[in-house]
Amino acid sequence: MSKNPEKDALRAAATKQKLVETGFHAFAERTIDPVTMNDIAEAAGVAVTTVYHYFPSKPSLVTAISAWVWKQHADLFIDTLNKDSKTAAEELAFLLETFLELYRHHRDLLRFNQFFNVYVQHEGVTTQMMRPYTNVIKALNERFHVTWLKGQEDGTLRPGWQEQEVFCTVLHLMLAAVTRYAVGLTHTGGLDPEKELIMLKDMLLETFTVN
Repeated sequence: MSKNPEKDALRAAATKQKLVETGFHAFAERTIDPVTMNDIAEAAGVAVTTVYHYFPSKPSLVTAISAWVWKQHADLFIDTLNKDSKTAAEELAFLLETFLELYRHHRDLLRFNQFFNVYVQHEGVTTQMMRPYTNVIKALNERFHVTWLKGQEDGTLRPGWQEQEVFCTVLHLMLAAVTRYAVGLTHTGGLDPEKELIMLKDMLLETFTVN
């Protein structure tokens, strides 16, 4: 039995985090299907039994990675809004802008997200296994609810829409657009992809806010 359980816990947490980060980079670069747990172990410099100790299956590792990487961005977004004093329309504009920032600076995350969506469908990942990831979306949804209530008070969100309509439309359209550009699934015809993404952002903002 260890004489220093606190030190052991820190070491275990560091190992688990290393596996998550190693897996993220491997999956974002090579897609998920061809990367094995042995590959992750080799890249992290540990035995494959160590990988399975922390993640009993590949889907459990993949969903843990998705929850980790999205939580970083969700927490930053939520913390920023909680500290700043903005109108509801300004908060919605900030949410839309965060998707462009993902495209500009975090295309590895967007590539991973595309591969993740395909993988969980093909592998039949359970609702229970997806819970860490869906909890991140839930946190974003809850913070958007604050924006929605503010919009009812300050009048900067256009009436006639339902809260979930706006949240889901923004989330799905913007994430789908930046992801497809990030992985090269969209024909640009020689145009600047960012200009089209800005156009989409502006159209959504005009649709849901009062000028």
